[in-house]
Amino acid sequence: MTGMALSIRDLRKTYTGAEHPVFDGFSLEVGPGELCAVVGVSGVGKTTLLNCVAGLDHWEGGTIEAGGLRVPMGQPEASALFRRAHVGLAFQQPHLLPEFTVEENLLMPIRIAGDATSADVAWVRELLATVGLADLGGRLPGTLSGGQAARVGLARALARKPGLWLLDEPTGNLDPATALEVFEFLLRLHQELRPTTLLVTHNMALAERCARTVRLGPQG
Repeated sequence: MTGMALSIRDLRKTYTGAEHPVFDGFSLEVGPGELCAVVGVSGVGKTTLLNCVAGLDHWEGGTIEAGGLRVPMGQPEASALFRRAHVGLAFQQPHLLPEFTVEENLLMPIRIAGDATSADVAWVRELLATVGLADLGGRLPGTLSGGQAARVGLARALARKPGLWLLDEPTGNLDPATALEVFEFLLRLHQELRPTTLLVTHNMALAERCARTVRLGPQG
């Protein structure tokens, strides 16, 4: 797995009907394999930034490049292919498929792209071991604690070995002790695999442990 250099230049984004832009010339450079926390009050565009980098949202001006590749905008099929090849996403709610086991949930992104091989199975088992869930691969998501489910969500976002790991408040719905536990596993995954990572968080104590913190304010 190789992290992709992320380059955001002069990003301009305004939601229809909004009085002020979300971003008005926002720029950011994130080096390959860097762990960058994104902080700021609600409504300043933290999730919007992740959605733009993932090609899930559109913008009016500027460019976003990952590993020298332009992130597609306004091209749903091209955006989907870009995400499949380069992006791992994890959210506050892990959205695990309840009818599939933990291991099957991790294999799902791989199976969507094609058949899973024995090497793929070995890889997702390695991921589960890294987040301390080696013995829970056969369990259904409904039997997991909140912290365990969050760890599965983080691991699933790395199943296809993406160059970009985009995390939107992955510990946001957990109590402080569990959030810290999950964050330790997040750090372990990042240190071992080195994806280029944007972590949106309201938890400043966690943000301060990242290599870098970017604070968003009004209009980027």
